[in-house]
Amino acid sequence: MKLTVRQIDTAKPKEKPYKLSDGGGLYLEVTTNGSRYWRLKYRYAGKEKRLAFGVYPEVSLAQAREKRDAAKKLLSAGSDPGEVKKAEKIAQKLNYENTFEAIAREWHQLRADRWSLRYRDEIIDTFEKDIFPYIGKRPIAEIKPMELLETLRRMEKRGALEKMRKVRQRCGEVFRHAIVTGRAEYNPAPDLATALATPKKTHFPFLTAEELPHFLRDLAGYTGSVITKTATQIIMLTGVRTQELRFARWEDINFEKRLWEIPAEVMKMKRPHIVPMSDQVVELFESLKPITGLYPLVFVGRNDRMKPISKESVNQVIELLGYKGRLTGHGFRHTMSTILHEEGFNSAWIESPRII
Repeated sequence: MKLTVRQIDTAKPKEKPYKLSDGGGLYLEVTTNGSRYWRLKYRYAGKEKRLAFGVYPEVSLAQAREKRDAAKKLLSAGSDPGEVKKAEKIAQKLNYENTFEAIAREWHQLRADRWSLRYRDEIIDTFEKDIFPYIGKRPIAEIKPMELLETLRRMEKRGALEKMRKVRQRCGEVFRHAIVTGRAEYNPAPDLATALATPKKTHFPFLTAEELPHFLRDLAGYTGSVITKTATQIIMLTGVRTQELRFARWEDINFEKRLWEIPAEVMKMKRPHIVPMSDQVVELFESLKPITGLYPLVFVGRNDRMKPISKESVNQVIELLGYKGRLTGHGFRHTMSTILHEEGFNSAWIESPRII
């Protein structure tokens, strides 16, 4: 006799668990605490087995019957419904572990020690804001080119073209990681480059060799902070990047060997770098010794001596001298490169950093 909803709702717990049969092997097990569980009793390969269908009322009587009928179809086709359910659970678990977000975080963690803390955070923050909300929960092997394209176009529409370009490259690295670990077969990211807008390449303003004497005279007359003035002079004479300058430590300056040894963690490419110091550079560093020599950093901040000058400090000096739009701190690298190339120096010497 088939069960009714009323029978189920009025079933009371007893001293021992008992069953209410619905036919076809389906029954409701009522426990001593009143909980009610759907079960299916069936035989496969000569053995009696049981399959759980969930808890009543979360799984209704009608739903339990549908599950029973589906299990019977599997049995008729020669499959064990219990084993099929296990396989589905494993596949579901693998799908969760193999989502784009899960693999992206795995890729990020594997490479984290190669990047600065700021760069690590920037990468994952961008994924969390622009990628994970749209394809993060998708199994990576199932992501189609159009899905990734539509996700990247959200960034394109708001004009973040350079950021979009970098994110597309990072997505490509995640797909490559999935491929080499056997969880994907295709990387759609490279093929999307031609379907997306290309960011305009911007060059940092720089001075020509003829303009440098005028700038030097103006800089000599600068009456602001001695620390930022000296920083501007040193970045101009060495061609280092702003970050490398800001985080210069006294322990990195070897006056005896006349070398500035920049550690790997400060460098953009995460490789240690040696800067030979000219007489002028040595003199400039020595002039700061009485001012900041008691602190770890050479170019200490105005408000906190344990922190460096801000990343805009050199540009602020340049602007105060009236060169806004004509020059930036990074522009000195371009000026230096241009002059050295025109003088016939080997390009490899100019462009390649000297490694420790």
